[in-house]
Amino acid sequence: MEPDFVPTTSFVDFPEDVQLCILSFLTPPEIANFSCTSKRFVALCRSDAKLWHALCDRRWGSKTQIRKWGDGKICYRLLYKTLSEWESLIGFWRRSGQRSTSAAAAASAAPPPPPLVVFDWGPSFVAGSRVSPSQDGTYGVVKSPFLWMSLSPGGEPVNFVDPDGKGGEFGANYSVDSIGKTDLIPVDVNFMGCTHLVVEENMGLGGNSHRNGFRRSSSSANLCSDEEEASGGENGTFGSLPDRYMSEMYQHFANRTSPGGSSASRRQKKREKERQGKRRWEPEHFVKIVDCSPTPSRPLQGLWKGIGDCTKLEFYLVTYDEIGGIACRRVGEPADRFSGCAPVFWTSKATFIEPPFSQEEMIMYDSRMLLHPIDEENSMFGELPMENEPVTRILYINSSYDLLIPDLAGTTATDRRNEGRIWQYRDGTFGFGFLRDNFIIDLKHIAPNGCLLH
Repeated sequence: MEPDFVPTTSFVDFPEDVQLCILSFLTPPEIANFSCTSKRFVALCRSDAKLWHALCDRRWGSKTQIRKWGDGKICYRLLYKTLSEWESLIGFWRRSGQRSTSAAAAASAAPPPPPLVVFDWGPSFVAGSRVSPSQDGTYGVVKSPFLWMSLSPGGEPVNFVDPDGKGGEFGANYSVDSIGKTDLIPVDVNFMGCTHLVVEENMGLGGNSHRNGFRRSSSSANLCSDEEEASGGENGTFGSLPDRYMSEMYQHFANRTSPGGSSASRRQKKREKERQGKRRWEPEHFVKIVDCSPTPSRPLQGLWKGIGDCTKLEFYLVTYDEIGGIACRRVGEPADRFSGCAPVFWTSKATFIEPPFSQEEMIMYDSRMLLHPIDEENSMFGELPMENEPVTRILYINSSYDLLIPDLAGTTATDRRNEGRIWQYRDGTFGFGFLRDNFIIDLKHIAPNGCLLH
């Protein structure tokens, strides 16, 4: 017997809402190709309110409120393009280098801002927040918004920073019309490569103007490489200087050989000096922390927080290199000329010791005190001894002092005081300590399940 005839269903037979749902899974180039298949689909693919809204909602609808961007008057095709660029901002960044000191900054004598920054989606904006340890002796984290990026109804970028850190609640009610009533400063947000971000004041704009921008340097677009991420993420170095530095160098040598070059150079310097005097916000450079969470193959990788030997909460960044080595550095302001470069611990081999452990290893672990926040209930009695967590694996590590700062190390490069251990626990967290000490620094996730607790 011949099989019964099964009628086929064409894409044109679906209701329009089903067609839009299907097309929302495609990329813009795929939609452009699809629109060429039939004249009847051209209008559908060009529909801004229908298809391009569906594309935005499919990709970012669970993270931000699509209809609130640009007061609901923005072109969704433009919104899709903008959010595609801004999506690379989401996550953790680390400030690189020291901010230059302007006259206003010197007069204020304010402490330097925390170096760790996180970008999050807001209802109709992207917000950059500084992340710092709490000062109450707990694992608490303080999140302070300082940068807002949005779009005007005409689709122009609207980027502002809060120089004094007093507008934390402003982000919840962010709107273009209300910006002029605040002390926020318009800025440009520029990508230099894939993992280097520069935030600098837009000196050509007043506080009531909104034509400031976000752009990606075309000359450094080829800098997105593993080498750049590794050097930028750990050492704060970058593969390229900002374009304006190259322009200034070219202008300098051109002025020296052109007629009237000396006077033109003096005028340029005078204008630059005046511009510097009017600046209210010094440029800040940030490097993206591309691997801020552990993976099955790299269980120690990422951003962590722990109570250090100074009894204060500190942030730590653990990175793996290409040959399997592991290094841990503190994420903080360098207090001296060594702290910015010396890792807390390192190892060239990431091979764990599995149980059963030797008696010597168990004694080494059980005899140490865990550094934890003081229990509020028992704070009047001081810190009580806590029972150590069950250990699932052990890793040998070393201090960096014998390699980077010989005068601070022991008498020989083989001094066992520089040797240490990582003890990994059942829940995936870990603690570390050195033979020269009698304590263990326990590390917890800064952002459990991708959510920053504060």
